[in-house]
Amino acid sequence: MNFDALQRRVRRAEAVVQVRMDETVQHWDALETTWRRSWTPGRIVIAGLAGGFVAGRLEPGGAFSGARWLQMIGSVSGLVASAQASIATLQEAGLAAAAAAAGAATGEAAAHADDDAPAPRPQAVAEPPPGTPPRAAEAATELSES
Repeated sequence: MNFDALQRRVRRAEAVVQVRMDETVQHWDALETTWRRSWTPGRIVIAGLAGGFVAGRLEPGGAFSGARWLQMIGSVSGLVASAQASIATLQEAGLAAAAAAAGAATGEAAAHADDDAPAPRPQAVAEPPPGTPPRAAEAATELSES
């Protein structure tokens, strides 16, 4: 076989691999969509009950003891909760930024209208009378600094 024939075979094989890879990505996307749609709240509860039953029936102290299952479930639930909190924080930050941008436009007009008004004076912090014991936070700070 000559060199040109080998090059044609390689190009043909690369084309087949590319087509198979595209098909695999399409099938994977379809599987992911179907998987996410199939997890309804009722099915999640049933899966949890079935998992709890299986964990309870396995021998105690084995590789799949109930304590390990509970530890894993606790870890996963903590991970999911922190991810949801992060997403919620990002969404709230985006909403706050949008509100601030909208408020800045109206705030500039209000600020120009209040140019003649005096600026508010800061409140003075009242000092405790001499001889009174320090508050708990102050006492702890003094102890940790020494």
